[in-house]
Formats: sequence, structure tokens, C-alpha cells
Amino acid sequence: MRLLALILGIAVATIGAVGVAAPSIVLDFGESLLTPTLLYAVAAARVVFGAALLWVAPASRTPMIIGAIGVLLILAGVLGPFIGIEHSRAMLDWLFTHGPWFTRAWASIAVLLGLFIVYAVSGPRRFAP
Repeated sequence: MRLLALILGIAVATIGAVGVAAPSIVLDFGESLLTPTLLYAVAAARVVFGAALLWVAPASRTPMIIGAIGVLLILAGVLGPFIGIEHSRAMLDWLFTHGPWFTRAWASIAVLLGLFIVYAVSGPRRFAP
């Protein structure tokens, strides 16, 4: 599970880095995921990755934060299909209408989040003396 959590962190950071470098690529990719089948696949992936983070949280460097991120991912996965394609499209359009610098700002947050996940799950938990 630790490997899966590491892969998640690397993937989030990579997608964020692409979003910083070329926001239109990430927005086009997001729009390509707006089909019923892929919406469910993304939801399932969120649940799996959230569960992986919950699994490795106790052994991570920041168990409460990694656990909270895992819970948020599971909630996003469960609620995603109920939000639907049209609302997801509206959120992408909102992101697109604010311009590339706004998208880059959100993408940079994704880079930081992905790198934080990699840091937190790549080493042993540190106990206070």
C-alpha cells in the first residue's frame, strides 16, 4: 500500500507540474474524462487511493494529515458520481474562464500536495522524544 500511496503522490505532483507548464493540456485532459464511464472510473480510483492513504497513514510521518487527505479522497470518490457530468463540466469551465495564471496557481497547489504525500509516506513515522 505504501507503494500505491507513493505512486499517488508522484502522479498528483506530475499532473500539477504539467498544469503549471501548460494549463490547457490539463484542462483538455479533464474535459476528456467527462463521460459517464470515466466519471465512475475516476471515482473508483479516488476511493482506492483514499483507502491506500488511510492504510499507510499510521506509519507515515504525518498520520493525521495523510489520514484526513485519505478521507477527503474517499468522500470525493463517493460523491463524484452524484455531482454528475454537467456540474463537473461547469467546474472546469469556471477554472478555464479565470485564465491560465489562475489554473497555474491551482496546479502549483497540486504539485505541493503530491510532494507532501511523497514525503509523508516515504519515510518512517517520527516519534517525539
